[in-house]
Amino acid sequence: MSTSLWRNRDFTLLWSGQVVSSLGAQISATATPLLVLTTTGSPADAGLVGAAGALPHLLANLPAGPLVDRWDRWRILLISEIVAGLTLLTVPIAIWSGWLTTAQLCVVVFVQGLCFVFFGLAERAALPRVVTGSDVPTAIAHNEARSRGSSLAGPPLGGMLFGVDRALPFLVDGVSYLIAAVSLLFLRRDLQDRPVAPAEPLWRAALTGLRWTWRHPFVRAALGLLAVSNLVFQALVLVLVVLAQRDGARPGEIGLMLGIYSAGGLAGALAAARLHRLFTPRTVIIGMNWVWAALLPLFTVAPGPIGLGIVGALCAFVGPMWNVVILSYATLVVPNDLLGRVMSAGATLTWGVMPVASLGAGLLLTVLSPVAVIGGLAAVMLGAATAATLSPAIRSAPALPATLAVPRTSTFGHG
Repeated sequence: MSTSLWRNRDFTLLWSGQVVSSLGAQISATATPLLVLTTTGSPADAGLVGAAGALPHLLANLPAGPLVDRWDRWRILLISEIVAGLTLLTVPIAIWSGWLTTAQLCVVVFVQGLCFVFFGLAERAALPRVVTGSDVPTAIAHNEARSRGSSLAGPPLGGMLFGVDRALPFLVDGVSYLIAAVSLLFLRRDLQDRPVAPAEPLWRAALTGLRWTWRHPFVRAALGLLAVSNLVFQALVLVLVVLAQRDGARPGEIGLMLGIYSAGGLAGALAAARLHRLFTPRTVIIGMNWVWAALLPLFTVAPGPIGLGIVGALCAFVGPMWNVVILSYATLVVPNDLLGRVMSAGATLTWGVMPVASLGAGLLLTVLSPVAVIGGLAAVMLGAATAATLSPAIRSAPALPATLAVPRTSTFGHG
């Protein structure tokens, strides 16, 4: 962490609390498909639970944006952590009592996903209130590193804890949310821009974010491509878990595979913190899609869980650069009182595909082999890379602002 951010008490508190919470979330995310597969033996059930966890990104992102701009962001952060923690703690209780059902898991992961949506939007919208403009890209890169680091440590821990006791990963996750909630009690800064006009009706406020996003060809094209990649990689995780399990991998080995996968994301996040100024958005978007199109077929020939993890790490390495470039642009040029709505509109478009991806992967795995499904996902990514290369909006993409002290009335289309 840079010296200025390390000395920023509120950023350090927020960042540190989320290290704990994100680690717990990754632990339970690894254990959830393992729990479903060992309980029911059905990839379709695993896909259904995965879809339930991703469904809030489709249903809640759009209305959550205006609410994040309107409600007290600190309270949103705190309530999201408490509700998610208490909900997760019902899973170990149900396991130990013998009452656990797939329906309960669907409800639990849905509530967890709903809290994730509200917390994520509130945290991103509050970031410019916590750090100065010149530190925003670095803070975003550190947040990306936090997420990727949790993704590195969480899956091996989740697999190991699941091997000890199926309930243990969910107990740890529930407690981690409550620990993060305590850290929020010590934040001092006001995280809200005070509105200068009466609040719009909720539906109109949600449309404001969509209109802002739709009016910029570069943003539309970038979000469309991001939605495709999210669909592919959301489906891929379940496919890899099923593939490894059918090849005889134990829970600890599957957790290690996912941990190696995530190690590439952590390395990419650390590199993005230093390298994001060296690449234009056009280079990042086109280049990343071709890298993914080239790497995905390698999953079909990778040897064992370790080989699958290594290919995944290569895929994950380039992802953080996209996040840093796009989020930096949005955070720096969108008025802060509109930021929650714009972020929610973008998240609805890009994360809303995830329930479809999870459910579709689960259903496809009941009729096709994991290798065949991976081949289909590789074909989709090849189409996305071709579309990115041919897109006039991407080829003429604006550069990041030359100075970070840009006017808050600037737009995505004029960098």
